Amino acid sequence: MGLGSFLRRKPRTAANGANGGWSTVGLPEGAGVLSVEISDPLGNPLPGADITLTDAANGRRVVKATTDPYGRVTAALPHGRYALMATVEGLQPVHRTIEVVAGVHPQPERVRMEAGQQPTLPQPGVWMFDPPHTAIRFVARHVGMANVHGRFTRFDGGIRVGERVEDSYIEITIDAASIDTGNKSRDEHLRSADFLDVERYPYLHFVSNRLTHRTGTKWTLQGTLTLHGVSRTLNLETTYLGAVNGGYAEELRCAALATAELHREDYTLNWRNMLARGIAIVGPTVKLELDIQAMYRNEGTPTPPE
Repeated sequence: MGLGSFLRRKPRTAANGANGGWSTVGLPEGAGVLSVEISDPLGNPLPGADITLTDAANGRRVVKATTDPYGRVTAALPHGRYALMATVEGLQPVHRTIEVVAGVHPQPERVRMEAGQQPTLPQPGVWMFDPPHTAIRFVARHVGMANVHGRFTRFDGGIRVGERVEDSYIEITIDAASIDTGNKSRDEHLRSADFLDVERYPYLHFVSNRLTHRTGTKWTLQGTLTLHGVSRTLNLETTYLGAVNGGYAEELRCAALATAELHREDYTLNWRNMLARGIAIVGPTVKLELDIQAMYRNEGTPTPPE
């Protein structure tokens, strides 16, 4: 969410420079400004860093952006607290909590990233998804309108890590009826026979069959996604985020972020036919994101198919 024309540069007039030399004229009522400036270990601006901002109150992602050539990202946001995560290949991820105050444009929050070691790969065994710390999200272009952001709220799955990580296996089952875009009538339509048809096809199911290391923390997870009664090969481009002892019981956990692009007509969701019938719909492609945290169990499922 960029500021666009919301902000105009003007000479600093306040004695304490509270707004950092920026006017907040044109900001939506109740909104403030969050601005961050990311630098590398030498203090130089770091373009191309991935920035994710999550509402600390409800855990929903509100901004996903990449820093500009000056290492900056700026966004107009409602008053509140936001969790910031900055990532770039080869450097340690950075987490910050930043408060946005209505009507205020502070100086950029300066965040310096440090050189990182390659994260330790997860130990062999079974790792089960931790739903409170895992999110399955999607973004789709609404025909003639802005993007539609949504998520699935009910799912389960896990990973069986092999002695060779390349031999690992992952399985995910998603309750199709748990789709949530923040609009009740739209969600009911998405559950109908026009879209997911949850009465006939209650689940989305992904099973992996190949894991390939690309570079650094980057992997490609290839498998089969079954959606709307149709199975197609899907590649999940995956960033492994590491394994730590964490949580209330100090469980051993690992985390990864995986993305893919779905083509709706691959799953017989005929958007052109619905458009001809005058049904307001999302476009032909959907971006899928799995933000996964798993806990080490070393027992039970998942087990690779024969």
